[in-house]
Amino acid sequence: MPDLLIELFSEEIPARMQTRAGEDLKKRITDGLVEAGLTYAHAHALTTPRRLTLAVEGLLAESPTIREERKGPKVGAPEKAIEGFLRGAGISRDQLEERDTPKGAVYFAIIEKPGRPAAGIVAEVLADTIRNFPWPKSMRWGSGALRWVRPLHSILCILSDEAGAQVVPMEIDGITAGDTTEGHRFMAPGRFAVTGFEDYAAKLKRAFVVLSPEERAEHIWNDAQNMAFAAGLEVVEDKSLLAEVAGLVEWPVVLMGQIDDEFLDLPPEVLQTSMKEHQKFFSVRNPKTGRIERFITVANRETTDNGATILAGNQKVLSARLADAKFFWENDLRVAKADITQWTRALENVTFHNKLGTQAQRIDRIAALARELATVTGADPDQAEKAARLAKADLSSEMVYEFPELQGLMGRYYIEAAGEDAAVAAVAQEHYSPLGPSDDVPTAPLSVTVALADKLDTLTGFWAIDEKPTGSKDPFALRRAALGVTRLILNNDLRMNLDRFFDAQLVRAEAASNEALHDEHVAELLDEIADHGVFGAAFRAVMEKLAGDEAGKHQVTDFMHLERKVPDTSEDLLTFFHDRLKVFLRDEGIRHDVIDACIAMDGNDDLNLLVKRARALNAVIATEDGENLVQGFKRANNILTQAEEKDGVEYSFGADLKFAETDSEKALFAALDQAQAKIAPALKAEDFPAAMAAMAALRGPIDAFFEDVQVNSDNAVLRRNRLNLLSQIRQICSSVADLTKIEG
Repeated sequence: MPDLLIELFSEEIPARMQTRAGEDLKKRITDGLVEAGLTYAHAHALTTPRRLTLAVEGLLAESPTIREERKGPKVGAPEKAIEGFLRGAGISRDQLEERDTPKGAVYFAIIEKPGRPAAGIVAEVLADTIRNFPWPKSMRWGSGALRWVRPLHSILCILSDEAGAQVVPMEIDGITAGDTTEGHRFMAPGRFAVTGFEDYAAKLKRAFVVLSPEERAEHIWNDAQNMAFAAGLEVVEDKSLLAEVAGLVEWPVVLMGQIDDEFLDLPPEVLQTSMKEHQKFFSVRNPKTGRIERFITVANRETTDNGATILAGNQKVLSARLADAKFFWENDLRVAKADITQWTRALENVTFHNKLGTQAQRIDRIAALARELATVTGADPDQAEKAARLAKADLSSEMVYEFPELQGLMGRYYIEAAGEDAAVAAVAQEHYSPLGPSDDVPTAPLSVTVALADKLDTLTGFWAIDEKPTGSKDPFALRRAALGVTRLILNNDLRMNLDRFFDAQLVRAEAASNEALHDEHVAELLDEIADHGVFGAAFRAVMEKLAGDEAGKHQVTDFMHLERKVPDTSEDLLTFFHDRLKVFLRDEGIRHDVIDACIAMDGNDDLNLLVKRARALNAVIATEDGENLVQGFKRANNILTQAEEKDGVEYSFGADLKFAETDSEKALFAALDQAQAKIAPALKAEDFPAAMAAMAALRGPIDAFFEDVQVNSDNAVLRRNRLNLLSQIRQICSSVADLTKIEG
């Protein structure tokens, strides 16, 4: 079985595209080979800045012969039908076979497709792959029609076995495949021939090319750590930068340079970001002071002066970059110390969304909501409002304009410089979190408050203008915002009814887009929502005031659309949260139907309460008693529902023990009384495990009852009493969760 080696040699491929390109090359070539009948033992792709390489081991020397039997028309069928069958099968009339079948004589064609040599198949698959390669961006050059990420110079394509190597004959856009490649552009120019992958990799290494990106990254990291350690320093770990730099060089040479003293007092994050974004440098930190004092750069060649000239040039460019950063930092500090609020005022001219107003208007909404949320999170309302108003001030700073990824972090520095409390300053950095499922969740009350307000305002605002996620599209990261709210609530064990805050923020969003709503009347409605906790009662109270006030009567019509829109939008947003919660809890092994059973209960907008109930129910139904109890409950509910539909009455007036005939029936009466006595106080105390355990204890008495008693007795009194007993089962179990939602 021969081995296949392919190399596509070009000008430098952007580092960010290399890994995906290697995967695409492997998939497209191997899929094409297998589809053509050529199986293989193993395949792996490797990349450098100037080449995509694929090695395929244990390839079949030729595709197998395929014998196919195809049924045709009946004997005696119209001539045109027979001719069409012959054309489709690619055979002549004398190659047809007549066979007797239960439906009469039928023509059959035996089609034999002989195997093909691997070289011909490889040439076709490779040519198709090159012409249709899925580069994110590609280009044409010269007068040819071929498109590639950068000009493609050569194609190496050989099949090798014990007898030697064979070039796969192919040509594409004037480039003929061969058995040669090139080494390092400067250190080993010129082409050389190879006979297989091992020979190829060894000769490239001698020509100063490290073929494996993993090997290049490991070499860079080890040398960087050793250099830093020798100087009593440490390299700031950055895996994404390491992967990128490994894609920029074929022969990595690690060098460590100095940062000029005048820049050492810049915040370490500024130094690190500037060096990474502009120069692709690693930061080297002093572990004693936390300052960034040096940098690591990676050259693509060895030099006679051991990199001194390269370092001197890099340090000159770096100093210019850091001079800009120092100017931004010092200028921003002067503004922050003088009057940091001028930055927030500047946001009045920055549009957040054309339907939701400016960034300044959004900050007003967040600050108002933060003040309300403070009662839930335990934060000081005045401090919460102040923190919310300052949290996004750094968006107007020059540093964040230059480095947007530093938003929040720079705000923390600037707010502290303005003389504010450290807890208020920390909000600027922490209120964006959590940004993803693995991101840290803030725990400081002020940070939690503003983080919740920020995310809830985003969600309610975009729901108010009907810009919800659709399918895989979520341009405003609303799914991430909902997950962030959920994690903030659960990780901080917060108890809050989301519906109330949804309503308040939806009203604020509507007021921002509807100038007809007067501020004083909107404020009255928001106060009423805070007092009543629900929109309906608050809305009715405000409408009564408006109707009785001569000056406010004209506002009645303007407010009417809120009655229609706010509750429906709030309910839809809560459903979205519930759907996100199912995804979030799936990793815990909590079934979606268990969550549905808990969502059906009152208070389902309290996510903390909902999750505690779901976890307890999930634990119970995972046991044999819990699983059987669900079946017993469903049996009782089905019998009761059918009887109520048939009789046209509701059996919920209480069963009487004096009509119980059997021991199992009497035992069920006692068990239900005991369960009720335990479940009611447990639910009141929100001790869901205890409530679920008491419910699960009903499994035995319910099973025994159904085994021993006929519910639909001929005796009308007994039947009615037993149906009322089933109603008691339903009522007790349904007080814990809606078990009708449980599947199976």
